[in-house]
Amino acid sequence: MPGWFVFALGFLLPLFFWLCHLQGWPFWWCGVLLLLLAWPRRGGQGRDISVFSLLPRPLQCLPGCLAALLGLAAIFWRSSLSLQFYPALVNLMFLLLFAFSLTQKQSLIERLARRVEPDLPESGARYTRRVTQAWCLFFLVNGAISLWSIRAGEEIWALYNGLIAYLLMGLMFAGEWLIRRRMRRRAQHAAASVLRETPHA
Repeated sequence: MPGWFVFALGFLLPLFFWLCHLQGWPFWWCGVLLLLLAWPRRGGQGRDISVFSLLPRPLQCLPGCLAALLGLAAIFWRSSLSLQFYPALVNLMFLLLFAFSLTQKQSLIERLARRVEPDLPESGARYTRRVTQAWCLFFLVNGAISLWSIRAGEEIWALYNGLIAYLLMGLMFAGEWLIRRRMRRRAQHAAASVLRETPHA
């Protein structure tokens, strides 16, 4: 199965929960979709393109298998309770993945950035570490609210996990993009100033 499809499925699944709520469909139907998340994520040339490809190889299938177990539980008991833990589980997995990378020489964001920019400068490495820390805080808070929303009822759970959480994530992405652009402009201006001040032979 194409990696982009599996990634999109996992990312958009809570939106389907919201659709089920609006249409009055049983939430446990979404368990069938969760089963697909256990399928290997493959990109071009059979390469795993997911963030979880940065995990040790024996653990790369763990996130999908955990999601599939939640799906099986929902289908077997015809209950949405196990599915409601899915967003919190995703936040927990990303929190552990990002936090663990902070103990390594390269943070997770730096490793992803170096796939696009192999010659990342030292200032860029420091910045990516701060971004990784910011995402750790986001996943911690977002996961805690997601857990709370389970006890708040299906309507509030669907509203937060199917809409509000995505808006917050979008704000995080947009804020980081704006900060990164500002830092790049500053670096370019600094480099240009150095060139102007350097005497020519």
